[in-house]
Amino acid sequence: MYKIVTIKEKIKVTPEKLGLSAREAIEKAIEESLEGKIDPKSGLIFLSLVSIDKIEEGKIYPADPNVYYQTTFKMLVFKPELHELVIGEVVDNVDFGSFIRIGPIDGLVHISQLMDDYVSFDKKNSVFLGKQTKKTLKIGDKVLARIISISWKEQNKIGLTMRQQGLGALHWFKRK
Repeated sequence: MYKIVTIKEKIKVTPEKLGLSAREAIEKAIEESLEGKIDPKSGLIFLSLVSIDKIEEGKIYPADPNVYYQTTFKMLVFKPELHELVIGEVVDNVDFGSFIRIGPIDGLVHISQLMDDYVSFDKKNSVFLGKQTKKTLKIGDKVLARIISISWKEQNKIGLTMRQQGLGALHWFKRK
């Protein structure tokens, strides 16, 4: 789920940014230090700085060339939630499942969670095929899936399912 969150944090401005105005230097420092990063404690993926709301006076510490500003700012973030429905795109099919891009991160639909049918994998064409339903899943397909597991450990992992009623590749439903 995309959200805009307010963050109050001490921002470090390095000496090479001191020629800029305080606001510009802080903006660049926030972009460099947070954008594209994942906070495993909160599960937030920081996407983009929205606004800087408040900048307090900068502080300099002995033997440290940086200036630190207590800053309140807003960021656009993505936070996957357990059981959330997500729309994504198949970016890779491998013999054990399908990788789905959901916003700024990829999730895995294990082969057992692709559909309620016996599924075979055509390695040459990188396509999954349902035996009875004849449903296919290939790279580039848009899908509706549900998040069933989230892990923010050494490797960030999101588990998805498309096996439930109403989930799966969007083209599966257009035929009916």
